[in-house]
Amino acid sequence: MKLDDIPRVSLGFAPTPVEALPKLGGELGVSLSIKRDDFTGFGGGGNKVRKLEFLMADAVAQGVKVLITTGGHQSNHARMVAAAARKFGMHPVLVLRGNPPTQYQGNLLLDRLFGAELEFLDPDAYFDLIGPRMQAHADAAEARGEKAYIIPVGGATPLGALGYVAAARELAQQYDEAGRKAPDYIVLPVGSGGTLAGLTIGVSHYWPDTKIIGVAVSGSAVPFPERIAPMSNAAAKLIAVDREWAPEEIRVETGHVGPAYGVPSEAGNAAIHRAARAEGLLLDPVYTGKAMGGLIDLVETGEIEKGSDVLFLHCGGSPALFPFADVLAGA
Repeated sequence: MKLDDIPRVSLGFAPTPVEALPKLGGELGVSLSIKRDDFTGFGGGGNKVRKLEFLMADAVAQGVKVLITTGGHQSNHARMVAAAARKFGMHPVLVLRGNPPTQYQGNLLLDRLFGAELEFLDPDAYFDLIGPRMQAHADAAEARGEKAYIIPVGGATPLGALGYVAAARELAQQYDEAGRKAPDYIVLPVGSGGTLAGLTIGVSHYWPDTKIIGVAVSGSAVPFPERIAPMSNAAAKLIAVDREWAPEEIRVETGHVGPAYGVPSEAGNAAIHRAARAEGLLLDPVYTGKAMGGLIDLVETGEIEKGSDVLFLHCGGSPALFPFADVLAGA
């Protein structure tokens, strides 16, 4: 099947704009632009909207009544799954990593507004508990006669990754219409890996000379390239792309996570302030701030050469600014 033959629902606003960042780029010595996937709109916006257009089409086709997923306290993905569930008449269940919060702020507040059923798991036991707990919710739904559908963390599946094959095509069209050459580099946050998996396929077709650099915002039990390459390969098969990627072809920088996933880093916080003051651009401490901190470091260390044309993918996440107000306001 071709990409346009895969069932898909309409959720987000597209195409999202590509915006120049001349002041920040000038400070760094590169030509810097940003793809504003924080403007996808639906459910508060963010990159997961593109994945959910494919995943929700599958769920709707199956007559799903209970939609189950997972993430951290400030998971953009979990928030958008809750919104998508409500749009299609489903009950959202979010099994989140972290102890029960003392206050509901940021994405957690939005989860509550969408009426999601929330369960919190001890962060130290999360990886042992998450599979059984999501399955338990699915089993309970099935026992009530309600079809359940589990979406893995981040929507990181071959089907979900197709959202960023489509995004690469959108980008190529935008650059062509503007008379611009392809960027030398694309830099993006990497958590669950589905966005990078889809971009790997799309960029290889439309911009074969463009290098993609993922900046990890979390740790991974399995090295990121070893998880992402098979996802790209499986997604490529869904749309009859005759190509496979080896792990060594996937680049993910892992030195910018900071203390842990969901915990602000010094470099990430500095990048948030720098982008806000140079461009009026909002990044967040969980995803895009750390990724922008990584981009800045890659330029300053020469990994990205001065004078390069660089595109940063804004994956959304501004609701996560507010739970960290004390940290960010004091910097």
